[in-house]
Amino acid sequence: MQTNDQWTTGDFRRRGAVVLELLAEFVDRGRGRDRPVVRVRAVDELTRIMELDRLPAGGGIDDEGFRELVVVFLDHGPPVHHPAYTAHQIAVPHYASALADLISGALANGMSVFEMGPAAGAVEIAVIDWMLAKIGWQPSGRNRDRQPVGDAVAGGGVLTHGGSLANLTAMLAARAAIAPEAWRWGTPDDLVVVAPECAHYSLSRAVATMGLGTSALLGAPADAFGRALPDAYPSLLDAIAAEGKTVMAVCANACATATGLYDPVREIGELCRERGLWFHVDGAHGASALLHPDESVRMDGVELADSVVWDAHKLLQTSALCAAVLFRDGRRLFGAFQQDAVYVTDGEREIGHDFIPHQFECTKAPLGLKLMLVLALAGERGLSENIGALWENTRRFSARIGARDGFEVLCAPESNILCFRVEGDDGLQTRIRKTIMREGDFLLSQADVGGRRWLRMAVMNPLTDEATVEALLDSIEELAAELLG
Repeated sequence: MQTNDQWTTGDFRRRGAVVLELLAEFVDRGRGRDRPVVRVRAVDELTRIMELDRLPAGGGIDDEGFRELVVVFLDHGPPVHHPAYTAHQIAVPHYASALADLISGALANGMSVFEMGPAAGAVEIAVIDWMLAKIGWQPSGRNRDRQPVGDAVAGGGVLTHGGSLANLTAMLAARAAIAPEAWRWGTPDDLVVVAPECAHYSLSRAVATMGLGTSALLGAPADAFGRALPDAYPSLLDAIAAEGKTVMAVCANACATATGLYDPVREIGELCRERGLWFHVDGAHGASALLHPDESVRMDGVELADSVVWDAHKLLQTSALCAAVLFRDGRRLFGAFQQDAVYVTDGEREIGHDFIPHQFECTKAPLGLKLMLVLALAGERGLSENIGALWENTRRFSARIGARDGFEVLCAPESNILCFRVEGDDGLQTRIRKTIMREGDFLLSQADVGGRRWLRMAVMNPLTDEATVEALLDSIEELAAELLG
């Protein structure tokens, strides 16, 4: 009988060693600034260089061809390890997380069903309970039916492939709390969600996906920087009620993706408690401040929330993707999804046993292993020190940029996200960013705040230093002079 055995362990060891060697070299070169941050080439050119049109039908490349393919792929992959990579909120991953990805790829334990990945299931439960405790909620304690433990209600949650799915899951749970029949009969058309206009776009996607339409996402009162103004909320909520609408959830940024600024979580949470409203905190980026003794004040009051999103792949040195959606009352998660599939669940409703009834994904990688291995090696102290270094560096960079002639910072940073601009109009900021990206020495993003366009840095790498920032500012100055001249 002919077989097509995909696992020749000798090939795996040999080619795996090649991959590890090339990856280590890739990281060293990036950290040492021995390569550009990014090489921007057209899709057609990349397809030709990597011979992507030929490979699918041909297959069977030898060791040399395999090595060359990996080399070319890495050569055109921006290294987040590079000190000048400041564009996006992607963690510089701990090597333990990378090894977890290798383990996951080899085992292929799609652990949504407990029997497919018992160890992965146990790890996810432990990671969720660790996060619940950091927020100030009652961990599950393996309490499968989520019954109260003394005076406390056990929390709950799941890991998802990204914050967008996590926000969607939180909104589905909020809908189930206020409209229990919505899963069967559809979303009532009187429901609205209140959130700052600078809320992450995944929130508007969630509202639209649920059938409410983006018109049901109402902008919360905010200051010039987009931070929520809780004192103005009562009149807004009263006006919503007067129009015959029902608030499904009130959302807060912790922190805002564009600016890195935190909404006043406690004030909004207390108001929601008084009015019996679901309070959701999107802490995808900024919830990691909970691990730092000085920065945790940004999350003051988060324990008042009903749901929280927290991405490990942003500030917990975990490779993408690993995002958590967490609930103060773990029983709320049971309403988010209400389908039975006997062939995978046997009709069971045991969060942390079979995860599939409580998450969007049917097949899910063992996401918790990535964060657990990081915790096992770096520990909470290591993660806290990394967060503190990034925050402190960002404050120093802000002061340096603000003191330089011709530059302006948006405001004092509250996290590791910093918005600034060079003297000139909005179009100049965009042209500078695009030119810098084409040249490949730096990588920046941009944001629109207060009716103006800003260059935006996400300081994700402790190796990003004053010399890197000074070189960036010098480059921006030179480009501005050229573009304006």
